[in-house]
Amino acid sequence: MLRINPGVDRWLPGEGTLISIPHSRLLPATVHQGLVLNLPEFRLYYYPRQSNGQLKQVITHPISVGRAGWNTPLGKTRVTHKTRNPVWIPPLSIRKEHEASGDILPAIVPAGPDNPLGLFAIRLAIPGYLIHGTNKPYGIGMRVSHGCVRMYPEDIKALFSQIKIGTQVNIINQAIKVGWSNNALFIEVYPDMEGQELAMEQRLEIAMELIAKASDETLPALDTDGLRQALQQSTGIPVLIYRKNGMLPVKKGQKN
Repeated sequence: MLRINPGVDRWLPGEGTLISIPHSRLLPATVHQGLVLNLPEFRLYYYPRQSNGQLKQVITHPISVGRAGWNTPLGKTRVTHKTRNPVWIPPLSIRKEHEASGDILPAIVPAGPDNPLGLFAIRLAIPGYLIHGTNKPYGIGMRVSHGCVRMYPEDIKALFSQIKIGTQVNIINQAIKVGWSNNALFIEVYPDMEGQELAMEQRLEIAMELIAKASDETLPALDTDGLRQALQQSTGIPVLIYRKNGMLPVKKGQKN
């Protein structure tokens, strides 16, 4: 939202301010099963298991992830427990961090509106990591946690009721996504995670590999200017870079 609304104050946008809201996105290049968490995108995808004949579905929610030094781990795992009204037992490492800044945490934080885990918690097989709610929803969409994944209260409530113990979870780092829609090829780019920034040429190389893979290893005649601009701006908005009929949108200042 911030990247596609430059100049708009994130906390006080002002009454009457026009805001652009993305309404479409490319799916991550993973198996479309269970939960997929794409960290650079700050987004969770849930692919419900479908019965025979049912249309495929994807449900998506914004998330917060671990800040620098407390990175959310990558890899495949699974849901092991689901807890309503969780009690939070702060790990010693977190208690020491708070103590160093003069904030003394209790050994146990009871369930309730002031609990940092919110009202619902989904435990992963990775020891110590949860997908949970929050008592500070303004942090969603940012790197603010100690490694756990936070969700809006209403989103975690919905997800909690939908998933089952054993659901597969895939935590990925895909800052660049490529995909087809109606014979058109799009690229969707996000900033690299802090501390993992790549040079422009490295990003371009990754993008070209993804484009080739999406095009059966045959590189189409791309809008290379549009591709580079998408990689540079990293707005998170799908950008058209190729049509199978060879026609691209006319840019401002150009004639048909």
